[in-house]
Amino acid sequence: MSLHRRSLLLAALGALTPAAKALAAAPALMLAAVYQPGTQLDDFWVSEKFDGVRAYWDGRQLILRGGETVVAPAWFTAHWPGVPMDGELWAGRGRFEQAVSAARSKAPQDAAWREMRFMVFDLPAQPGTFTERLTVLRRLLPIANAPSLIPVAQQRATTRDDLQVLLERTVRGGGEGLMLHRGSSLYRADRSGDLLKVKPFEDADARVVAHVNGKGRNASRLGALVVELPDGRRFKLGTGFTDAQRESPPPVGSWISYRYNGSTEAGLPRFARFLRERPDLG
Repeated sequence: MSLHRRSLLLAALGALTPAAKALAAAPALMLAAVYQPGTQLDDFWVSEKFDGVRAYWDGRQLILRGGETVVAPAWFTAHWPGVPMDGELWAGRGRFEQAVSAARSKAPQDAAWREMRFMVFDLPAQPGTFTERLTVLRRLLPIANAPSLIPVAQQRATTRDDLQVLLERTVRGGGEGLMLHRGSSLYRADRSGDLLKVKPFEDADARVVAHVNGKGRNASRLGALVVELPDGRRFKLGTGFTDAQRESPPPVGSWISYRYNGSTEAGLPRFARFLRERPDLG
């Protein structure tokens, strides 16, 4: 690259907004599709779906899915290997908000980070299939002097009935669900049937684009959110909120998760209801 072109590139990068810079730095991650009951399980591995914050270790630092750098205490990542790792920053079952708070804080608190673990489920830069990458991961982790770094336990999937039993047991214990990873799959930064989430309900994410005032008992506070899907379609989300959330709703521009039951003929989520805010996606 010539000096002139390099100067133009640096000038262009310098002109980017913080949000655009974060987007440019966002790691290329493999994204999960939704498990369908008819899926053949012969070549899949199954593990718990950890209710945490997706993060990528590039060998030097942790980066959130949206490109934001995680400010973790130095001791948390001390002795970690200098190889890329894909995983979840996790504070324990049912503690998603605590995980998000720690991961996004610019002034890390030791007490909060003592509860955190980085649950590693893949090695993005490692060549080969998932089964081959898993063999390497099991040799790499755990590391005795890096207790915050935990390899996700994987087992071979068997039958649909066994998968349902495992899902019910995991959810009863406070877990969010399961993940299925095709053993023969390469690591690709896209969403496909090679990585599947298995949950007792369907959920998805959307961006808040407007607030709709309520009526009756919700007069003078939130009645519904207008949210936008990644493909640009919009719909209203009016149920699932607590009184406190209606008084102080997710701001316009933020991301939320919602539950739903299938899709309408127009392809929009049916019976959608608010699940939680997703500041880790903002």
